[in-house]
Amino acid sequence: MIHSSAIIDPAARLADDVTVGPFSTIGAGVEIGCGSVIGSHVVVKGPTTIGENNQIFQFSSVGEDPQDKKYQGEVTCLDIGNNNVIREGCTLNRGTAQDRGVTSIGNDNLIMAYVHIAHDCIVKDNTILANNVALAGHVTIENFAILGGYTLVHQFCVIGTYAFTAMGSVLPKDVPPYVLASGHMAKPYGLNIEGLKRRGFSSETIRDLRRAYKLIYKAGITTEQASQQMRDLNPASDEIAVLADFIDKSQRGIVR
Repeated sequence: MIHSSAIIDPAARLADDVTVGPFSTIGAGVEIGCGSVIGSHVVVKGPTTIGENNQIFQFSSVGEDPQDKKYQGEVTCLDIGNNNVIREGCTLNRGTAQDRGVTSIGNDNLIMAYVHIAHDCIVKDNTILANNVALAGHVTIENFAILGGYTLVHQFCVIGTYAFTAMGSVLPKDVPPYVLASGHMAKPYGLNIEGLKRRGFSSETIRDLRRAYKLIYKAGITTEQASQQMRDLNPASDEIAVLADFIDKSQRGIVR
């Protein structure tokens, strides 16, 4: 399972069935769970924890120091969950002491070629980051979000659940849940209707989300007013509550 040309630090802990390809380097403080496959020419630096059944393709750099001038060698880490696919040439950096100290990747994510995930990012579950997506530091990507190729995300932004960005989007602000954003700088272009249908959202829920979208973007009222009216619109809907809560908590403001 371990190629003869791979370099494994004695302080690394690998499950018995982990595969490591030719010329890869696994450093001290790295833990890799069962069923994971590390391709050729991959560098994994600790402290990094990689869960079960992950695939990391060739030429990726996983757990390297954060690209932050404030970083002074503090012990920080990268935590990767289970069942992720990380394609060729990706760079995933550890956290910084100035934030959580952890960069987190959840479960069941597809991270395509040449994606950069900077320090202190949180990528939750079931996301797709297409080729050449770049996340600045402190970014959060919520469950089931999809980022098109070459999407750039400003530091501290949050991309909501089931949101979708078109290729080449530049995101200086948060993208609310369920919203489709596109452009440089990105603007909202309606709901991610096709994505919602594919994920089994009912026609009634999509109808209510359309009404909520109009309150945010078409009614000529503030986001605070839109949030309150959304709660009055359909207080029993979990999806509407998710959208209203996101707007209430947004620190950078939402794309407009």
